[in-house]
Amino acid sequence: MNWLTLIPPLLAIALAIWKREVILALLVALFASELLLQELNPLTGFLAVIERIAAVFANRSNAQILIFSTLVGALLALMRHANGVSAFVRWLLQAGLARGPRSASMLTALLGVAIFIETYLSALAVGTFAQSLFDRYRMSRARLAFFVDTTCSPVSVLVLLNGWGAYVLGLLQGYGLDNPVQTLAASVPLNFYALAILALLFYVAWTGRVHGTMRTHERDTPPAAQPTDDAAAGKARYLLLPLLTLIAGIVGFMLYTGNGSLIAGDGAASVLYSVCLALLVTWFMLLFAHVAKHEAMIKVAFSGMADLLPIVATLLLAFALGNSLRDLGTGPFFASMISNSLPTAAIAPAVFLSACAISFTTGTSWGTFAILIPVAIPVALATGLPPSLLLAAVLGGGVFGDHCSPISDSTILASLASGCDHLTHVRTQLPYALTAGATALVLFTLAGL
Repeated sequence: MNWLTLIPPLLAIALAIWKREVILALLVALFASELLLQELNPLTGFLAVIERIAAVFANRSNAQILIFSTLVGALLALMRHANGVSAFVRWLLQAGLARGPRSASMLTALLGVAIFIETYLSALAVGTFAQSLFDRYRMSRARLAFFVDTTCSPVSVLVLLNGWGAYVLGLLQGYGLDNPVQTLAASVPLNFYALAILALLFYVAWTGRVHGTMRTHERDTPPAAQPTDDAAAGKARYLLLPLLTLIAGIVGFMLYTGNGSLIAGDGAASVLYSVCLALLVTWFMLLFAHVAKHEAMIKVAFSGMADLLPIVATLLLAFALGNSLRDLGTGPFFASMISNSLPTAAIAPAVFLSACAISFTTGTSWGTFAILIPVAIPVALATGLPPSLLLAAVLGGGVFGDHCSPISDSTILASLASGCDHLTHVRTQLPYALTAGATALVLFTLAGL
């Protein structure tokens, strides 16, 4: 392992920013990674790229997420075709629940925080719910993508009554901790990044102010088309029933796949089962209500799936690149940069920075947790630092990359759910993530002291 392992992820990030073309950036980075793995042989490197992409489908969870992401397009298209989204927004306005930009923003943020069970569910539910609402009050889709993304991973790592908590708890076993559950719980108030980015989210929701590249983007974006009188033909239930089916389905299938335990449930399988169930409910509802005929719905569904193919392709390449970087050893090389010779006060901020770097360049928070928790906990026990502090540094740094990396599946899905261009979402969200990251770094340094 050496500095060459850093080239592929750095290439991906640099090309994505320079060319504003994330698929090209991912392909170039994937080829660079496979080229290094194939000892710089271009022919075998090219063939390895194809095999690496094909191998994504061999992973059951990855395949389920890709199918889910495709079928979401069909579900959204059918709800739009029935004017369910516009009708629901009209109902919210009439009920006085979304009287202006502030109440609409706060409602969206609170909904995202409330749906902490599963990150994909949170992204889809919040994005679907709020797209027309944000359009009505002339708030950009980039702002919505920030709301969707910030109420996914950062909330999941704070609440921990979900698959995230079960996964981290499993990684804490075997280190001689007196009470791993207590260590995990104690990390929550020390997770400075997640707390800081949520504070920024509610600042934006309450004040309506945006800054940096998001402010420039909103100023340069023409107002979105407002709902027309055609929405009167729709019914709010054409949105509510599919969405409630999706939410209830995910909870139910999480319990089913976890043998009665929500935390032990299979998230990827549950979201796929649920979107299929929601599609079935939507299909029969629109058919029996004579809103659309079977042939018309087929065309609408395939049109919706086609609209999301670029995002699905991006997700596919992100999975392939993540697998390739894992074989290349990019993450462990970053972890090796943490030295035991560091002053005790510098260990927590060093762990946080390492987690940020690993997660941002590999696009995976869970992979970062798997790499750094086995490093951080023994260091904490050897130096006398609170294990919960270093655990919080790992979790917060891991979420940083999962929250804003252009090759993170969570970031890609937030763009998908919000109907926002992916690189626009990354560029407009990054200043907020960096602000929260800088705040967390200062706080981890003070905590280390």
